[in-house]
Amino acid sequence: MGIVTIPAWYYKQFDADYTLDVPGEGYGGWMKADLQLNTDKTAFVVMHAWDCGTYEQYPGWYRAVEYIPRANKIAQEIFPELLGDIRSSGMKLYHIAGSESYCKDLPGYLFAEQCLRERAEGKSSYRMPNVEKDEVLKNLHKFRFENVFYGQHNKADIEKGQANTGFMKNAKPFEGEAVVINGDQLHAVCLKDGINHLIYTGFAINWCLQYSPGSMNDMANRGFMCSAIREAVTAVENKESARTEGHKEYGLWATALKNGFVYDLENVLNILR
Repeated sequence: MGIVTIPAWYYKQFDADYTLDVPGEGYGGWMKADLQLNTDKTAFVVMHAWDCGTYEQYPGWYRAVEYIPRANKIAQEIFPELLGDIRSSGMKLYHIAGSESYCKDLPGYLFAEQCLRERAEGKSSYRMPNVEKDEVLKNLHKFRFENVFYGQHNKADIEKGQANTGFMKNAKPFEGEAVVINGDQLHAVCLKDGINHLIYTGFAINWCLQYSPGSMNDMANRGFMCSAIREAVTAVENKESARTEGHKEYGLWATALKNGFVYDLENVLNILR
């Protein structure tokens, strides 16, 4: 397809107006512009599309991670059309798995590993050791586990569910699609494919998509433009935000301000077709 034009949301984070009671209310806020997109240099990313089973199977997991039903809804209602159109268009589609446990034997993962080995040219990177945990630190971690996330009574369900996890039915990689678990692998695949812009979907826009290996922050720090599709993401919400999905709005704002742009699903489908 080459270079196309697509409406893109951006956030105008200036100018604060000091004649107002709250100067920040002078910012321009959300705005939209028709911008170019080089489809030959852009790839779509599905990140952490985990099959978390059902509530009946793992109630403790669902109790601790309340966005799972929203993620399932996106997988069922958005992914079939979106991923199908990406594949039909010939644009690149990458998958970020949570760990090697359910992807290490896939051809797409072996391809990513090969890309990384080629870039490393036989060199091995040095990884700093984790800090040592004294008893105080261990107790602080224990307190957080029991009182912050995800609760002792949910532990068994979550461990059982994670041991059986895999790709969502509607997000399984097709033959020829790269599968990675970290930023180094994704970086190597992008260099091999000539990609410099990544458009993310998946879960969650304010958590894994921002902070995990291969996330938007990770890849933006390597020089990539990292954007997202509004309807193809959800967020980790808390008690105060769950009703309005306020943290999804925060995640989209952070994406637009720091890493790239926010695209509407309809406009993405239009350029793919």
